[in-house]
Amino acid sequence: MAFFTSEYECKIDAKGRLVLPAKIKSALPEASGNELVIRRGFEPCLILYPMVEYKKIYSKIAGLSEFNEEYRKLQRNFFRGSSVVELDSAGRLLIPKLMLGYSQLDRDAVVVGMGNKVEIWNPSLYEENLINDPSEFSKLAQKYLDE
Repeated sequence: MAFFTSEYECKIDAKGRLVLPAKIKSALPEASGNELVIRRGFEPCLILYPMVEYKKIYSKIAGLSEFNEEYRKLQRNFFRGSSVVELDSAGRLLIPKLMLGYSQLDRDAVVVGMGNKVEIWNPSLYEENLINDPSEFSKLAQKYLDE
């Protein structure tokens, strides 16, 4: 299983390629090879999965009944724009143009390790989506992590 941590400031070149940080790249499971799946996040960011992790989620969502309208909406929006991307020999991945627009990525990006996946953010949008009040963060942790 992949285990991604930390956050990294990265650059996106004029062709829309992002160099994956070395620590993220080294945490990729061998079973995924250079294949990753990129999709739109629930917030205006991109989510990058090793293929083995994406297949787990894919199985859950694809297994939902096509006869249920809410399930179809979830499937349609979850898979919308999802793309298989490969790392080139320089460790870069090409971000599809539509995804660059969705996530408002230009030259700068923040790459965030999120355990089994990686988020790619526009730096200012990333800051907007962080909790800046320590007591609010504490209450959220207590609500969901306290046993």
